[in-house]
Amino acid sequence: ELRGEEVVYAIHRQDRTFLPARDHCPLDPTRPGGAETEIPFPAFEIAVFDNRFPAFQAPHGAAEVVVYTDDHDASFGTLAPERAEALMWVWRHRYTELGAREDVDYVFIFENRGVEVGVTLHHPHGQIYGYPFVPPVAQLELAADQRLGGCAPCVLLERELGDAQRVVYENDSVVVYVPYAARWAYEAHVVMRRHRPSLRDCEPDELRLLADALQALTRGYDALFDRPFPYVMAVHQAPTVAGEAGEAAGERGHLHVEFYPPLRTAEKLKYLAGSEQGGGTFISDTLPEESAARLREAIERAA
Repeated sequence: ELRGEEVVYAIHRQDRTFLPARDHCPLDPTRPGGAETEIPFPAFEIAVFDNRFPAFQAPHGAAEVVVYTDDHDASFGTLAPERAEALMWVWRHRYTELGAREDVDYVFIFENRGVEVGVTLHHPHGQIYGYPFVPPVAQLELAADQRLGGCAPCVLLERELGDAQRVVYENDSVVVYVPYAARWAYEAHVVMRRHRPSLRDCEPDELRLLADALQALTRGYDALFDRPFPYVMAVHQAPTVAGEAGEAAGERGHLHVEFYPPLRTAEKLKYLAGSEQGGGTFISDTLPEESAARLREAIERAA
């Protein structure tokens, strides 16, 4: 209550599956003669199902798992381009369907990659939470619109393009940059050039180019230190208050994807310690411009 922030208690998650042995991965396909998994097919492309250990569930929200591929050793960056593009359509479908529910005010799509950020299953996958409220970060971003005199991501994108030194990748529809006030050493924002409140507002070619930019960045991350690169990937888009999948929020929100990677060197992690947790102020050991130059070179090398 002191901070005015929501805290969700989901005590059943304490016993969720934690880093199982390679041959007991619940996100692998169920193969003949093998152990039964969450996906009852010998092969699949993309699978979506309700989380067995949900943080939210009807009639107070939703929690789903999105499995990108049946290849246990793949990653978002190594998906075939067609599969990554298909994933954008899956995200769009789940945003629309979950957002239409009366008990969902915000659809949050995300991926945790790597034990460094607390992942419990290595198989490439993401999650979708249907929050029964608009979470604090989304509220702060919407409030920034008023502070900056218009759509905040639009204003910030224009600034980054004008400066250019922190831009690490771009195509006809999407720009990737290390933000001016980056908190993590290699934080990156993947932003739609045109004002698109949500995935469902995007043209088909924009979804393809969004997948292209996301894959370019994640491949660049892996090339940066020549190792699998841990991160939190967070998809930010319009709230779905009143079950109208963004219509109630009008033009509020601008589709962008933020990456929070904890590595500051190949071996050193950025820990959230006293100033970050107690004071709410990040203290960084790197300059965004220098990180952007390194990341830009890594993306080019991984292309």
